[in-house]
Amino acid sequence: MTVRTGTSDRGGRGLCLAVWGLTRAVLLLCVFKVFTVPGPDVTSDVSVIYQGWYQVLRAGSYPLDDVTWQYPPAAALAVLSPDLLPFLEYASAFFVLVLLCDALVLGLLLYAGSRPATRDAGAWLWVVGVPLLGPTVYARYDLMVTAVAVAALLAGVRRPRVLGALAAFGTLLKVWPVLLLVGTARGRDTRRSWSAAAVTAAVLALAAAVVLPGAFAFLTFQRDRGLEIESLGALVFHVARQFGWEGRVELRYGSMEFAGPHVALVSTLALALSVLAFGWLLVWRLRARTFAVHTPADAAFTAVLLFTVTSRVISPQYMVWPLGVGAVCLVFRGSRMALPSVLVLVATAVTLLEFPLGFAHVVASDAEGVTLMAVRNGLLVAATLIAGRRLWRDTVPGARRGCAAPQLSRAARADTPASAP
Repeated sequence: MTVRTGTSDRGGRGLCLAVWGLTRAVLLLCVFKVFTVPGPDVTSDVSVIYQGWYQVLRAGSYPLDDVTWQYPPAAALAVLSPDLLPFLEYASAFFVLVLLCDALVLGLLLYAGSRPATRDAGAWLWVVGVPLLGPTVYARYDLMVTAVAVAALLAGVRRPRVLGALAAFGTLLKVWPVLLLVGTARGRDTRRSWSAAAVTAAVLALAAAVVLPGAFAFLTFQRDRGLEIESLGALVFHVARQFGWEGRVELRYGSMEFAGPHVALVSTLALALSVLAFGWLLVWRLRARTFAVHTPADAAFTAVLLFTVTSRVISPQYMVWPLGVGAVCLVFRGSRMALPSVLVLVATAVTLLEFPLGFAHVVASDAEGVTLMAVRNGLLVAATLIAGRRLWRDTVPGARRGCAAPQLSRAARADTPASAP
């Protein structure tokens, strides 16, 4: 029986690696333009925008005059990373480095899934989900950030300080990894991870400010962003255009945004929803008592979904964030985030249909474009609500059938088989 199980595991992992290799080869052929995907050229962000930033950064400054630079200071490392492969031209080196980050995530998920009370479902979610975004996922640096987030959550099971340090580094890459800290267990784990995050963030931010001027110019550019046409709030205007709304779509701050009557109001309401999401997370944090080994990943997954759905911008590459964190959730057998993770997977597939394949329909707000956005964003809302409900029921005393849930001591958590990764 043991031999059969081992053979089955090896066969399943071999198939997983084979599917990863095949799908990633297709992605590379797409970004290298051996195959051309219909719609806008998704590689221009790397070959034009990123490479332009690269030249400015190499000259000794952040892109202070470019409003499309809306990223924290450590994002400069991602833009400069092609220097690690000097024998390749800029865009080619970037694509190869993203591929290596993709492989790193798969390796981490497979290693974590080989321990007791874990599984390979997370690796499969990653293998299947990433190519569903199409070539866009290799033509942005978001996968690099997601790799840092996956490493942080998996390392945090045994090493809270490493979780904190990596979360801080990820935050200075693209802000959202700060949400990885929301589900750390009360007591020593939280003190260690949060203090490590604070120290790491302070050191890195200071270093960035000293090395290059303009490290925090992105705050102004980000503040001035409007309502991007793929966001949840934008659905109001996609529908309103069918009834004569006198607005328009404009290219602003590097993305297509709505402009016209009442856009500012809906944009403000989106910000208010983000504040409410933060408030819900705060209430959950104060009331939660049951912290199992999978709770940090489950909480991070829920938090990422909350802030993605309520954002004024839901760019296609953002889908790789919940996909990566959801993959970590599925590593643990005790996690109940399978259904919302599958919904994210389906939403990822719909995202490819709307960008780049059907982006002209989205810009035009025709029937096909409105349908695609309603389905994609509807799936994300459903995933968010289900994830939040399950997180609450699993961690808050009395939330499940009116019975108080037992609080796990640190010793009990350490003895849980699922703590192996």
